[in-house]
Amino acid sequence: MGMSNKSFKGTFILVGFSDQPQLEKILFVIVLIAYFLTLAGNTVIILISSVDPKLKTPMYFFLTQLSLVDMCVTTSIGPQLLWNLKGRAKTITSLGCAIQLYVSLATGSTECVLLAVMAFDRYAAVCKPLHYTTVMNPQLCQALAGVAWLSGTGNALIQGTVTLRLPRCGHRLLHHFFCEVPSMIKLACVDIHANEVQLFFASLVLLLLPLALILTSYGHIARAVVRIKSVQAWHKALGTCGSHLMVVTLFYGSITAVYIQPNSSYSQTHGKFISLFYTVVTPMLNPLIYTLRNKDVKGALVRLFHRDPTTYK
Repeated sequence: MGMSNKSFKGTFILVGFSDQPQLEKILFVIVLIAYFLTLAGNTVIILISSVDPKLKTPMYFFLTQLSLVDMCVTTSIGPQLLWNLKGRAKTITSLGCAIQLYVSLATGSTECVLLAVMAFDRYAAVCKPLHYTTVMNPQLCQALAGVAWLSGTGNALIQGTVTLRLPRCGHRLLHHFFCEVPSMIKLACVDIHANEVQLFFASLVLLLLPLALILTSYGHIARAVVRIKSVQAWHKALGTCGSHLMVVTLFYGSITAVYIQPNSSYSQTHGKFISLFYTVVTPMLNPLIYTLRNKDVKGALVRLFHRDPTTYK
């Protein structure tokens, strides 16, 4: 019980869905399928974006980054969640909890910024088609991806470290299925108002600022599309943005509900299901959305699995 925050010794108890044993069996199957589909789908996206010459574009470079993010967040949470759903032990080591906290926070923050970068890429493609290759040059793409990863990592190091340094006085019962900041700060045995304010403002910056940039980009895209008289051009513009819009809606619709609302109205039960959606389900859906709605990706898949040996020469 007397656990030291500095030594990272001991374990945490992840309550998760243990109050609903029958639901745990169903969730185990769902999470297991989702985890393998996430790994398979995102690996395929990374593979075809790497080997297919037609996908050597900024859009698929950023899609590869998104796939890496999704694989990291799911792998940091999925195996531990499956272990806890299957067995009676609902524990996680303090080191494992710290790793989960840092990785999930870093990848979640990175995805927020990355989705904004992808929206800017779509804006350049639709609104500046003649200058697209000049604007979205490889150096800028790498710099934007670097900003996304650095901002996510920086946020995780700051928020994660502050959260882990809070005195817990032996409290180790987490009413969640993984180590997440909102549930971790509730274990503190001191006044956490300042931490809640810090979490709220960090969420404003890393959630609402990228979302504002996304909405601004799509506002310009909408105005450009309205001016288009060609039906074919309409379909092309909508096709190039549709997948990204769906991913943004799924991700922001779920994660905002957890991090933006005041702590007093945060429902533990609803929060767990919402978190399950954006950590397990959304990473599985992203490659499916881009595969099913994107002709380039479907074409690359056909070429990958039915390719002529001379295709890439």
